[in-house]
Amino acid sequence: MTAAAPITNALTIDVEDYFQVSAFAPYIRRDEWETRECRVERNVHRILDMLSGHGAKATFFTLGWIAERYPQLVRRIVAEGHELASHGYGHERASDQSEADFLADIQRAKQILEDLGGVSVQGYRAPSFSIGTRNLWAFDCLQAAGYQYSSSIYPIQHDHYGMPDAPRFAHAVRDGLLEIPVTTLRMLQRNLPSSGGGYFRLLPYGLSRWMLRRVNAQDREAAIFYFHPWEIDPEQPRVAGIDAKARFRHYVNIDRMEARLDRLMGDFKWGRMDEIFLRPAATPA
Repeated sequence: MTAAAPITNALTIDVEDYFQVSAFAPYIRRDEWETRECRVERNVHRILDMLSGHGAKATFFTLGWIAERYPQLVRRIVAEGHELASHGYGHERASDQSEADFLADIQRAKQILEDLGGVSVQGYRAPSFSIGTRNLWAFDCLQAAGYQYSSSIYPIQHDHYGMPDAPRFAHAVRDGLLEIPVTTLRMLQRNLPSSGGGYFRLLPYGLSRWMLRRVNAQDREAAIFYFHPWEIDPEQPRVAGIDAKARFRHYVNIDRMEARLDRLMGDFKWGRMDEIFLRPAATPA
């Protein structure tokens, strides 16, 4: 017997800067964003260089706010064969918006990204995985705005987000719209986070690798891994006055993250969300 071909997993990057994360919202007003040192451009360039070195492709869920300020970054993402997708415009949680405001936000972001990138934007990820049982109407908005998939539900129990009873793998939520949750490992009758972010920085690398391999081998499903550009930037300005939990979650092991990502890119086969889950792949707008 021949061994099964390795599964292509989806590598996803939420393109936002350190001062835009939801956990810092109580400490940094939106009208302060323009005054903060923006470091996302250099960090995304480092990520793109790393991907190029490994011959890997990824999906960049990009804020419209960032795209407007760094159009050449958007164009490099597209030019190097990666998927350009939407993270909304201004990193407002879907659960904090009205239906009308949410629709306007995702339409605005999609238009900006398509105009700058020259490609059709098919995917969306809600900031902080903020689609859940209380705002499933968001899928109606995504369908109306012309998106083909969402990656906005994290099927775990968490104090800020999560829908632990949601399906673990890609499933249709509306006609022509898939929800593709980030990856969890089912063990001990619960879903364990195994797809990146702070958990990847906190847990030993070998454990994270084992969990992803187990999903590939046991479930025979592509894993969806995510991270943020600020997570590879230990020199980022420290935000003053934040509580201990937010400080730990944001800064734990960021000095080790880039090396871990480099190992991860070498240990698995990585691709774009659209090419793994949608057929056919993205076409020019």
